[in-house]
Amino acid sequence: MRPSHSVPRPGFPPPPPPPLRLLVADDNPVVRAGLTALLSDRPDTTVVAQARDGREAYEAAVRHRPDVILLDVRMPGVDGISALPHLVRLAPVMMLTYSHETETVREALRLGAGGYLVHGEFTTEQLVRAVRDVREGRPHVTPGAAQALLTTLRGDAPAQRSSQLTFDSAELPRPALSQLQPSMGQSFRSRFRLSTREAEIMDLIASGMTNQQIAAACFISEKTVKNHINRIFAKLHSTTRSQATAKWLGVA
Repeated sequence: MRPSHSVPRPGFPPPPPPPLRLLVADDNPVVRAGLTALLSDRPDTTVVAQARDGREAYEAAVRHRPDVILLDVRMPGVDGISALPHLVRLAPVMMLTYSHETETVREALRLGAGGYLVHGEFTTEQLVRAVRDVREGRPHVTPGAAQALLTTLRGDAPAQRSSQLTFDSAELPRPALSQLQPSMGQSFRSRFRLSTREAEIMDLIASGMTNQQIAAACFISEKTVKNHINRIFAKLHSTTRSQATAKWLGVA
């Protein structure tokens, strides 16, 4: 028998950690579907539930027990700020929204949000890193939210005017509030200079529709859909649907 040599053998690498289980709460179906597609197509994250408002978010969180909740601010019915104190008892909450008004950011963090991300100010990788940090108790805010907090802390005149505007908005009926977010998203997306039809088709792409489904929904041929998509990709400087969706949702 040959003598054995005490040569150390490398052990098996540790198994990768399970994907982070996320709940996405947003009243915009395009944002919900787009984020779900992006985050579920990764080995380190998966979306286990979606919700259209704060009440659905709470029910889904009780049922699925996600690791982190991604929560919009303005939603019809129960909005994100109203639902936040109840949701933070179930899981860490990351605000993910177009809203960066001073009072809204401050109130969200006061009520227990672990972070505040404004669409258009982060990439998919930064979102995933922020979500993991929030789960571990490390807060994250994007520049727009940070600037809102700094304005408040400085106590200058712009902060007072911003607070007054936010207070006045809070007195509006909920439907009026819920209509503000799409306009913010449209303002952010205006830099892509898509036509009305192109923006409509990009929304359908982000929601996960195929060319055949888009053609049926818009009453146009698949060839026309492909022509629109080629122009959309050129304007968004993208070569794939996932790239275009990420830019359209403000996470690229």
